Amino acid sequence: MTNYRTFSPSLQHKIDTLKARRESIQLGSIGFDSPLLLAPMSSICTAPYRLLMEQLGAGGTVSELVSCHGINYKNDKTIKMLEIHPLEKNIGLQLFGEDPQAMADAAKFAQDCNPDTPTKFVDINMGCPVRKVVSKGGGSALLKEPVKLGKFFSTIKKELNIPLTIKIRTGWDSDSINAPEVIHIAKEEGIEFVAIHGRTRTQGYSGLASWELLEDIAKLKILPMIGNGDLHSSYMVKERMKQTDCQALMLGRGPLRDPFIFLDSYKTDEDNFHFTPTDHLEVIERFHEYLEDYCDRERTILITLRKNIVWMVAGYPNVTHFRNAMFRAADIKETMAITKEFLTELGESKKQIDHTQTFMAGGHG
Repeated sequence: MTNYRTFSPSLQHKIDTLKARRESIQLGSIGFDSPLLLAPMSSICTAPYRLLMEQLGAGGTVSELVSCHGINYKNDKTIKMLEIHPLEKNIGLQLFGEDPQAMADAAKFAQDCNPDTPTKFVDINMGCPVRKVVSKGGGSALLKEPVKLGKFFSTIKKELNIPLTIKIRTGWDSDSINAPEVIHIAKEEGIEFVAIHGRTRTQGYSGLASWELLEDIAKLKILPMIGNGDLHSSYMVKERMKQTDCQALMLGRGPLRDPFIFLDSYKTDEDNFHFTPTDHLEVIERFHEYLEDYCDRERTILITLRKNIVWMVAGYPNVTHFRNAMFRAADIKETMAITKEFLTELGESKKQIDHTQTFMAGGHG
């Protein structure tokens, strides 16, 4: 296993200080290091990003959605998506598909990959609203016919000796809010926990997540429940943690622009430190190392690095000029040099992100 660079003593002290305030939780038979988990996001939650977020305070992570048919056809690109880094320890592998036996076969294959991972579970994607997934009967389309879900869950579960979980939405549309019915069926079939995104499929990522509805469902205590939706800042996370009946919260888009959100959510007014531009640079440099270790193609590394850097530096002064320079960079070396120069010159600047502006509303799994 590669020996990665260590964080500076200053950054590591901040990380350790805030990590020490977390409390581990148990959701069914699955343990996590904190109640703040990384949500699965398509083309984002690969092993390098999951590992980075786990090291920056996420209590556990879930992979990007992986096609059961791609697994069963032994497609090399799809199989690569099941890869778990040796340093990851709380990871769910999320599968999508419409056919119960195909899902069961793929789930068994996913289970048998990376057998040494300390905590691993299979998660069924029942929330993706993207047309190419839904049109074939997968993702949130599974919510349309709950009468079929008992067999769907049982067929998959009988092939596994690790836990099975689900991620859903509140319903297909505002006229079919059926999350409680789906969760009751899941409980009967031995599902360990449910994560719920607070929108219907027809909403996509528009409007606001309905936390009032999520809290009403959590109060029913059918299964251990994770709430998900619009937790874009550490302030939002802190406020939700004070009042939620959910056992855990799942953060998706928030960590993309604030890689320290899992830690900052435990920060108090008494703490006399903040995460600086230099801290962000250290995180980007480590992420670069993880990508180099994981990806074979330089082009893939460059594209992934660029988009994540642009997200991570959002909210800093002069970021528009920086973004333009980034996408003119010829290669990885120039990309990293531009990033280092930009973040170093910012000194102790603090981020100011406008969370009222739409961010990634086009869908990500």
